[in-house]
Amino acid sequence: MSTVQASTTIAAPPEAIFAILADPRQHPLIDGSGTVLASISGPERLSLGARFGMDMHRGVPYRIRNRVVEFEEGRLIAWRHVGLHRWRYELEPVEGGTRVTETWDDSRYPAAGRLAFRLLGYPAKNQRAIEETLVKLDAAATRA
Repeated sequence: MSTVQASTTIAAPPEAIFAILADPRQHPLIDGSGTVLASISGPERLSLGARFGMDMHRGVPYRIRNRVVEFEEGRLIAWRHVGLHRWRYELEPVEGGTRVTETWDDSRYPAAGRLAFRLLGYPAKNQRAIEETLVKLDAAATRA
């Protein structure tokens, strides 16, 4: 397996959810991993090819620079940093709101890289983080 993902239906239009995802300043508010601390550089609104930096913490503080590698307004956004894995959000209008699917994909790594992620426990860690991110995204999108 080279991806982990989860989906949920959020009672908000795709545009409202996408606005949160396309604003890197919002990422610390919706991050379910607890590693994203703050947006430190980049545009206020992401687009294809946009670069943005984040203050992070996983055991130790660090900074990471990301690049948007997939983008379809209101429907799809994905980014990656120096690693080959990517975080991807797909939005689909459904009755009652929007179906949001978040995916962590390491399929672009050679087999040894994917094995290393498994040995370090990342698929399971990322699965839990994705599920929590979707809960926080739902809360942010439906906040009145």
